[in-house]
Amino acid sequence: MTQIAIATFPKFTALDGVGPYEVLQRIPEFDVIFVGHERGEVRSENGMLGIIADATFEEVPRPDVLVFPGGIGTRPLVRDERVLDWVRTAHETTTMTTSVCTGSLVLAAAGLLDGLEATTHWSAYADLDKLGAVPTSRRVVEHLDRRLITSAGVSSGIDMALRLVELLVDETAAKAAQLFIEYDPQPPFDCGSQDKADDVVMTRVIEYASVRS
Repeated sequence: MTQIAIATFPKFTALDGVGPYEVLQRIPEFDVIFVGHERGEVRSENGMLGIIADATFEEVPRPDVLVFPGGIGTRPLVRDERVLDWVRTAHETTTMTTSVCTGSLVLAAAGLLDGLEATTHWSAYADLDKLGAVPTSRRVVEHLDRRLITSAGVSSGIDMALRLVELLVDETAAKAAQLFIEYDPQPPFDCGSQDKADDVVMTRVIEYASVRS
């Protein structure tokens, strides 16, 4: 079995972790486990959703695959040596180390992205730059020679996970997972990136973000 560890932490973004989980848990050869500072419930950034961490970071020191989600809760993690040490140690032997959204800030703080192109949520490009990575707006960024994949905001974790399945198994497995979850995006609006949003929409985003922060 391929062990896949998805990190949890207070104030994580739910879809950052659950999106990849829904893809990866479809593959029979994959064993997906949620890990955190301690066992038990961890609440999402708005407090409305809880995920159970079934193991501590130390109990899963060397997973085959690491998925680090994002969320406002990543900000203190860039100074959390317990988490950063776990990421560094895990990456020594992972088949692939990945992130979704601002999870890349944690990978960068651990020193894994120094001088490399990486992506994150569009609102955190400056934060990623300060941590030594080179921000890009690409949805999924791969450095396969270094066993690293970063993905942009929230929903991009599904795209990253499908690519991960292709790399770890094969293209047919990835397509099967896509069909399993009926991932066939046909949104009613074409406003999923900064360059497609007008000032009115951007103002509303900033308004909503300020309420949740």
